Amino acid sequence: MSREQRLAEVFVELADTLVDDFDVIELLQTLCERSTELLPADAAGLILADQQAALRVMASTSEEAQLLELFVLQTDEGPCLDCYSTGERTVNVDLTTTADRWPRFQAAATSLGFRSTHALPLRLRGEVIGVLNLFCREQLTLTDAEIALGQALCDIATVGLLQERAVRERQLLAEQLQSALTSRILLEQAKGMLSERARIEVDEAFALMRSYARRHQKPLRAVASAVIDGTIAPATLRATST
Repeated sequence: MSREQRLAEVFVELADTLVDDFDVIELLQTLCERSTELLPADAAGLILADQQAALRVMASTSEEAQLLELFVLQTDEGPCLDCYSTGERTVNVDLTTTADRWPRFQAAATSLGFRSTHALPLRLRGEVIGVLNLFCREQLTLTDAEIALGQALCDIATVGLLQERAVRERQLLAEQLQSALTSRILLEQAKGMLSERARIEVDEAFALMRSYARRHQKPLRAVASAVIDGTIAPATLRATST
């Protein structure tokens, strides 16, 4: 398959969320995963503003990316926060040169093995609702074409969050994001419980739940709830993934 064909597939995949009752977390997780597939990045994380305008970590491709995003929000420091506040991209950040500007972020990112980072806004008509963060284990500079592609992916995801509902009724968007946050908390609990019960890594636990949800066309939050209450056993999730 050519790169052009794959790009077309990804845009269709993201556009397929533009229907009633779409899964917000699935949309954001897909955005993170496709960004690391199509761009030279090793990990991605995504933050969104909730109904109180507080930023929350909503998706990531690895535990390292999620931990770094949480650290950013806890310390109120990092390029993604600059991106969110200004609505402008903060890209091609060489972490070896940022100790003066973001000392705690720089130390945390490099300790996790990252050497460069990029932040792209989720925005529509001047309204910024979140940021996609890309993390690289090498000092990499994105080309103008790569930056444009990353922004295009963010833009279509933003439309998925706003189109047909939040543009007309902002409160509905707030309810959606709050519901997604609640679902995310449930997922984190389920990931930890499944990891402990099955004696597997947290990332593998999440992958098993997500695979089960997709195969059975169930919302991730429903699968997470079933894992927590024991309705779905680790063996069932493993059998489904094979």
